Amino acid sequence: MCMKPKSIFLSLIIQGPQSPGKNIDVMLRPLIDELKELWYNGVKTYDSFRHEHFIMRAALMWTITDFPGYGMLSGWSIYGRLSCLCCQENSKAFHLPNGRKISFSDCHRQFLPPDHPFRRNRSEFKKGHVENRAPPERLSSDDVHRQIQQLPDILFGKPSQKQVIEGFGYWHNWVKRSIFWELPY
Repeated sequence: MCMKPKSIFLSLIIQGPQSPGKNIDVMLRPLIDELKELWYNGVKTYDSFRHEHFIMRAALMWTITDFPGYGMLSGWSIYGRLSCLCCQENSKAFHLPNGRKISFSDCHRQFLPPDHPFRRNRSEFKKGHVENRAPPERLSSDDVHRQIQQLPDILFGKPSQKQVIEGFGYWHNWVKRSIFWELPY
């Protein structure tokens, strides 16, 4: 029932070449306030099938975005060596020898089963490299929550100076605490 097209609505779409970046939280503020109201208090709604009123509550189940949208909504920078949220500081990304570009072309063989032939392939991936390492330990939701709680508050809008969180680019890629962390669920 809730997945039928008539029951789904698009709450925000950003058009054009200008991205709000981490300031997207300014645009999301009305949506978050409404979601909190619907979670805590609900709204009196009429059920036409049962012919009675009930208190409707709502929750955000997921968001669907492209990779840049993921970065804006999550608060994790999608640029640089640490752009993989799964690997974080354990990223195996490397600079290409003849340029300033970062390559992730060989980073994810570590997630394959230990006996997978791609792990032993020395010619199709990073030349001469066999992947024997295990993948990094998967972060639990509690681990991510602890990281988020340590982030300082960021002023949104157009601040007079660039705000950089200590350790950015070295051991984390957080640029802000996402507004979605305000939701109680």
